[in-house]
Amino acid sequence: HVQLVESGGGSVQAGGSLNLSCVVSGNVNCMGWFRQAPGKQRMEVASIDQTVRPYYSTFVKGRFTIARDNAKNAVYLMMDNLAPDDSAMYSCAASRNWCSRPMRVDYWGQGTQVTVS
Repeated sequence: HVQLVESGGGSVQAGGSLNLSCVVSGNVNCMGWFRQAPGKQRMEVASIDQTVRPYYSTFVKGRFTIARDNAKNAVYLMMDNLAPDDSAMYSCAASRNWCSRPMRVDYWGQGTQVTVS
């Protein structure tokens, strides 16, 4: 049974930074992050596969960095220059398959709130 456990998130002022972490128990290939703001559709933020090739959505490119530690089976999201529009519930996601566009998710984390004011 694959589980995704997230940590990080919280509140920050505009222009600030936050880091998210997600540890995955079980064998997965693609790992990524999604976000969903109230009243809006869930959107893919970034993903990364076992070869450590990253993919970024256009709205975070240049501000967010996704990283992966295969030894720890963990994925990280470093978020810089945050804006109020980045406020959302951020969820870790994983797939048994290689990353696709859009990412096909097999497993979800519980989500962690990011609030930018």
